[in-house]
Amino acid sequence: MANLVLAVLTARRIARNAAPLACALALGGLVVLDAAEPLPKLAAAVALIVLVAALVQRARRRAAAIEASALLDLEVGALLVVATFAAVLRLDGSLDGDAHAALYVVIALVSAFARPGASLLVALAAAALELAVRSAMAKRGAPIAWGAAAPHIGFMAVFSVLNAAILRAEIGRVRKASNTRLKAEIERLRDDARSYRLLSAPAQARGAAQKGDDERLARSGVEEIHQSVLFALRLLRESLDLYTAMLLWQNDAGTHLRISELASDAPNLSEGPFLSGDGVFGAAITQRAPVVIGGLKPGYKLPYYVGPSPVRAVCALPVFEHGQLRGVLVVDRVEDRPFSPRELELIDEACRYAVRAIQNERVFVQLERAKVEQGKLYRAAEALGAATTEPGVIEAGVTSAREITSVDFAAVTLYDEAQKVHEIRAVSGDGVAELTGQRFRHNAGLVSMVLQNRHPLPYRGEYDEKRQVVFTRRVTPPSMPSIIVLPLVVHDRPLGTLVLGSRRRAAFTDSVRSTLEVLASHMAVSLSNARMMRRLEELATMDGLTGLLNKRAMLEVADQKITAARRFSRRLSVLVTDIDHFKKVNDTYGHDVGDVIIKGLGDVLRRAKRTTDAVARFGGEEFVVICEETDARGAMLLAERVREELGRTTFHAAGSSGPVQCQVTCSIGIATYPEAGSTWEELFKAADESLYVSKRSGRNRSTAWSPSMRSGSGHPPAPEASAPAKPASEPPAPARPASEPPAPSRSAPPAAARPASARPAAAAPAPQRRAPAAGGGAAPAGHDGAPPGGKRAAAPSLSPAQARAAVEAEPRSKPRRPPEVDPTSKPKTAA
Repeated sequence: MANLVLAVLTARRIARNAAPLACALALGGLVVLDAAEPLPKLAAAVALIVLVAALVQRARRRAAAIEASALLDLEVGALLVVATFAAVLRLDGSLDGDAHAALYVVIALVSAFARPGASLLVALAAAALELAVRSAMAKRGAPIAWGAAAPHIGFMAVFSVLNAAILRAEIGRVRKASNTRLKAEIERLRDDARSYRLLSAPAQARGAAQKGDDERLARSGVEEIHQSVLFALRLLRESLDLYTAMLLWQNDAGTHLRISELASDAPNLSEGPFLSGDGVFGAAITQRAPVVIGGLKPGYKLPYYVGPSPVRAVCALPVFEHGQLRGVLVVDRVEDRPFSPRELELIDEACRYAVRAIQNERVFVQLERAKVEQGKLYRAAEALGAATTEPGVIEAGVTSAREITSVDFAAVTLYDEAQKVHEIRAVSGDGVAELTGQRFRHNAGLVSMVLQNRHPLPYRGEYDEKRQVVFTRRVTPPSMPSIIVLPLVVHDRPLGTLVLGSRRRAAFTDSVRSTLEVLASHMAVSLSNARMMRRLEELATMDGLTGLLNKRAMLEVADQKITAARRFSRRLSVLVTDIDHFKKVNDTYGHDVGDVIIKGLGDVLRRAKRTTDAVARFGGEEFVVICEETDARGAMLLAERVREELGRTTFHAAGSSGPVQCQVTCSIGIATYPEAGSTWEELFKAADESLYVSKRSGRNRSTAWSPSMRSGSGHPPAPEASAPAKPASEPPAPARPASEPPAPSRSAPPAAARPASARPAAAAPAPQRRAPAAGGGAAPAGHDGAPPGGKRAAAPSLSPAQARAAVEAEPRSKPRRPPEVDPTSKPKTAA
């Protein structure tokens, strides 16, 4: 269905795009038919209306488009050509009249605005239409003037090529000149900004993001300075009746002066730059005091005028900023009247006003730049705060670093303080495959030294790969001139490092490095929070002793898996496992030995399960396994595999009287969705009933649920189980100290195993359980409800409810809070 809808939408899009060209082709055909035989007036009027409407619609769309496509140019050109041919035929009756020259104008117009490919196609279409019209006119008896057609087609080609070439060449020249002037203006603005100390470094040494921000701030700052200085100069010019008032600013080298701002009506002012020691400029700079000259003769040469100067009095004041010479303020007037002391004070006040305006704007630009940096840090802190996992924190930190400065390489290393090992956890840029996951020990590289000194390295971010090592001699980052390694430290505890690299030299200036240090601090805190959150999630969902899911997490997983099984009509099985005679083990050898056995059963279940299965410790010695897409037969195979592997495992532990070796068995109950129930409560209850049947049937066996277990009959159903590995009456072998010699076996030889289906239901009575011997120790082998010699005593038949009540009446070990044990440790086992 989706493919059909996609095909229909594609066909509609193609038809919509091809409709204008199809309309132009149809209208061209009508023009040819009209040339062969005049169309009826009604048909001609309809065709004219369609042609005008299509042409107006496409022309309006072409005019509204900023960057039109070649298809749109071709559509407009084709409609124009068809309209021109129709008009020529109606006016002259042939293609050899005076009106045919309009076609050349149309071809030239299309070549001017259309793309080269579209222009060529329109010219070819015009030539083809002309040949078709001449052929159609021959059918009316008119002679075919092929000789006239050739010059017409040639003129079309000439108009098309010449107009396109000349017009496009002129457009290219204008664009190039505009770009040159624009670049010159931008460079002049940058020079002004650097001379006013609005830019602290050349633009090419900065990153793209910072370069754009600095240029925006510098442009606004320079414009504000120019407006303030121009206001002061105009006010000074009007109040003192001046001819020219001009502020010249000195370059960084102190060799030249250039006009910063001026107010004058003089037509012959020079644009500069001027030498610092030239004429009146040099006198003011050398004396570092105002220079006033009056009574100038006509034709006196001043440096800033081209040709003779019309002024008779001139004054030049040096401009100082914090005691350093920064420029010269020059004023003059045409009237031969010297400058009075009061006027000199006003000029000096205007000079100080210009300096204050520059200083104020410099402070404003610095504040704006700080605001921009704080905005970047705010966005970085927001992104880091939203990240709740280690990969999320690393990704947010690297992205924020790219926003702060130009970064071509980024890597995050995490440090294991216990093992003194660094690991490259994430890499962005070149060398991702080679570096990710690499581990190296603490060494003399920059990463290790940064964590040891808690300070960024190398100095100023200048990296020399011949003398410096980032990770190790073998594990190296891409070759870059600028690399900085920042420590990730929380409460003086090292977490790792943030390594940033750039292909630009001097990419990590002092201001950028301070911002990156703040970013690294935020990143370290977020990384620590992510680790604590992960630990809290583990404590909330994992069992501390076995490392498996706990009861709360298992209930959530069970609801999800049952919902999925119900939606997709899949089978699902639940296994409930319980260790046999676990209270005797705890009472005999202590709870520490019991913890070892619980961990061992957890490891057996973890190894036996699939990736999609879920295993949890429900409490005490009871475990639950949920198996997706597993029927009763598959669940029985898994249960038998778990039961047999546990029976073959020997657990080694340190008991109260010395080393202990112990073997245990388990009983398992199985319930399958949907036969045993459609909800978790029903499935768990069915699996629990099956478990109690296994317990009352002699333990060390697996039982699958059947409908008869809920019938309440007086006899328990035959358990669907494989033959146990040991006689059902034999409890787990008692543990003994390692120094004690092994006792001879007292168990009877096992009976021949038969398939569960071969035993009738009435032949599986529940064995009679004996009370344990005094002292609470484990019962010796062969004494769990069976007389010596392996014979079983007859036992009365019980219903599942009675069996469950009888087992619940037995004393069981009280659930204890599991100690905080490393869940990854495994007990030593032997087959």
